[in-house]
Amino acid sequence: MPEQQQWTITATEQPPEWFIQAVKQYTPASSGLYAAQLLWQRGIKDRQQLTAFINYKAYQPASPFEFGQEMHLAIARLQQAYNTKEKIAIWGDFDADGITATSVLWDGLGQFFAQNTQLVYYIPNRLKESHGLNNHGIDNLAKEACKLIVTCDTGSTNVEEIIYAKQLGIDVIVTDHHTLPAERPPVAAIINPRYFPKEHQLFNLSGVAVAYKLVEALYQSLPNVAKYPLEDLLDLVAVGLIADLVQLSGDCRYLAQMGIQRLQEDFKQPAAARRRPGVGRLLELCQKSGDRPTDISFGLGPRINAVSRIQGDASFCVELLTSRDVKRCNELAEVTELANARRKSLQKDVQAQVAQKLTQLDLSTTSVIVLEDAQWPAGVLGLVAGQVAQETGRPTILLSTEGAEEQGSNSSFLPLRPSAPMLARGSARSVNSVDLYQLVKEQAHLLHRFGGHPFAAGLSLLMENIPLFTAAINQQLRQSLGSTTLTPTVQADLTVTVADLGKELFLELKLLEPCGMGNPVPKLLIQNCWFENSWHRNQQDWQGKKVQYIKAEFDIRDDSSRSAFPGLWWGHYKDELPIGRCDCIAELDYNTFKKRYEIRLIAVRSSANSALNAPLSLTPFILDLRNQEHSAIQHSGLIIEDCPTNWDDLRMWLRRCLAISRSTSGLENQQQLAIAWSKPKHQPPSQIWLTLVGIAKYLSRTNQLVTRGQLLEKIGISDQTLLVGIKALKYLGFTVQRQDRSLQFTWNPNDSVENLADEAVARFLAAVREEQFQQQYFAEVPLSTIVAIASYDSK
Repeated sequence: MPEQQQWTITATEQPPEWFIQAVKQYTPASSGLYAAQLLWQRGIKDRQQLTAFINYKAYQPASPFEFGQEMHLAIARLQQAYNTKEKIAIWGDFDADGITATSVLWDGLGQFFAQNTQLVYYIPNRLKESHGLNNHGIDNLAKEACKLIVTCDTGSTNVEEIIYAKQLGIDVIVTDHHTLPAERPPVAAIINPRYFPKEHQLFNLSGVAVAYKLVEALYQSLPNVAKYPLEDLLDLVAVGLIADLVQLSGDCRYLAQMGIQRLQEDFKQPAAARRRPGVGRLLELCQKSGDRPTDISFGLGPRINAVSRIQGDASFCVELLTSRDVKRCNELAEVTELANARRKSLQKDVQAQVAQKLTQLDLSTTSVIVLEDAQWPAGVLGLVAGQVAQETGRPTILLSTEGAEEQGSNSSFLPLRPSAPMLARGSARSVNSVDLYQLVKEQAHLLHRFGGHPFAAGLSLLMENIPLFTAAINQQLRQSLGSTTLTPTVQADLTVTVADLGKELFLELKLLEPCGMGNPVPKLLIQNCWFENSWHRNQQDWQGKKVQYIKAEFDIRDDSSRSAFPGLWWGHYKDELPIGRCDCIAELDYNTFKKRYEIRLIAVRSSANSALNAPLSLTPFILDLRNQEHSAIQHSGLIIEDCPTNWDDLRMWLRRCLAISRSTSGLENQQQLAIAWSKPKHQPPSQIWLTLVGIAKYLSRTNQLVTRGQLLEKIGISDQTLLVGIKALKYLGFTVQRQDRSLQFTWNPNDSVENLADEAVARFLAAVREEQFQQQYFAEVPLSTIVAIASYDSK
């Protein structure tokens, strides 16, 4: 069964008064303190950043030609197709990002190429083909005399298929945001933001946003051709961006803000006057208005995704999003809504079956959950795996043996073995920052195909390999975790009371929207509360038929107010709510259908069982002051300023902090620990080696002494890595002798051992790379992980 969740609270850091006042300008009805606190914690710490974050008009988006030569090559190939009247095929993907990306290219390129004659699109069947290019589809496009394929949200690693298309006389322009190939594929152009450094404002673009940038570049290169403005595409961009759960920073946030505004403006029009009647009808069916990011993440996104999960073929979704035929769009929207209702029922059924199988697992000895069943529909396994991963704190892989035989050989997953019968296919989801893609990749020899990214993966393998795969992947993760225990965690951002809930707080927190990875929806901790008037019911589809998907509704109260506040808990029965006093973590929302403010429950537990009620002396109070100017840090507790390179370094400080706390009494004497290291600015390992050699030569020539501390400060490495470097120096003819607390270097080039020197230098470079990797990790590791380690060590 799911383990007891561990709750953590983001360490509060009081922003300066000038920042609070700057935020208050945007929240005239409230103090602005909550929003200021969250923005400051999330790295918004100057006026210019704040203005650009809140007001998209103050943000300067990147030019599409930031993609450099690849964008110029793509536009040149499209201009050639435009001038010679070539036929173009858009090759999309079946999820919400891929469908909206296809729609953006269909509408955008459709301004330059006649739709259905010069321009066509192809969406792979989720249940038969999986993601990416495949030879069968390319053959069909060749028969239709297509000379150019433009991919969206896919294609970067489809090297063999790209070569095959080229052999048939078809060029390929790849627009994608997934994993880069080891070498540039033989394409006309590849537009992929992964080529940028992580700090670049375009790095986090999703598939639809990359497609938009291509269309934007074409609009700029061929002005006065398009009939409709480029901005008409932004609503689709917002849907894909938010549904794909990418980090909404840089241009992603800007495009999402612009797109939500367009989405809302169009929905306000009468149905017959809307630019996108299909999107409008979908919003009506899910009782949303398009003005909130959650209208996409909980409304439009799941419905678009549901079509391929249930039917396999989601091609009609492009027509749903782009057609102006109101009657046709209404029909397609209703088919989509029914698919989503069916998805909910299937998901609930599979979830119940998985819960039953979990009772047979000993989670104390399980690092990766691997379950399989012959009856599970493959289309919903990823959703259920994600739920299980969140509930258990463990990466989860769910496999279906439905159909037994692999359906074709058109998958874009990495082919690892010849096609074989009796294959299990499934989905994997990660949690707790475990790199799932790397975890699965290490077992490639046991798999038929696999593909994905650190948070999610798809895979297929011989049924007979499942036990061996399960054992191997569990052993691998156990070894990498060491003594760390996987625990399901929920992190709260703010502590509030029921009296705080309502319009003022909602509008204040709305400043952070659109939320996503890196800027999550604020989680509110409400302590010592209780529930009243709770009830639950099955949902109904738009035809009034019952759907096997539950939600509980309730009123929440505490001692801060005489008034109750409404809320709901998706996927749960009212009997799961605790009786009596409890603590809960929730999100504050506005229900446009009921026209009321309400909370959406995330987690709840009886007050008597709450970890938050444990004595504070058992866990150090950790302040996250990383990446701040040292002059700005004012702290009376313990401060760690040097970035650690392993958990043992950090545990030493945690134990010291706990020891001080336990030696005092009273909450007012609770020891605080500030982690105040900055993101390291690393030199290349080879440059560090040259610096070390140069220093050694200088010290030998001048006969000067040096302390180990001086060397460490000058070179910027740890003591352990320095020892590896000194050993390497000895093979180059250096002698290092200790004199009191100093070191003396002498050099005799004739004493060098060249055949051993290269190997010793390689060991030093590897040690530097590993140290830099660890420092990078500790510069970015979530505070919740550090708190979890601290809490575990304090038991």
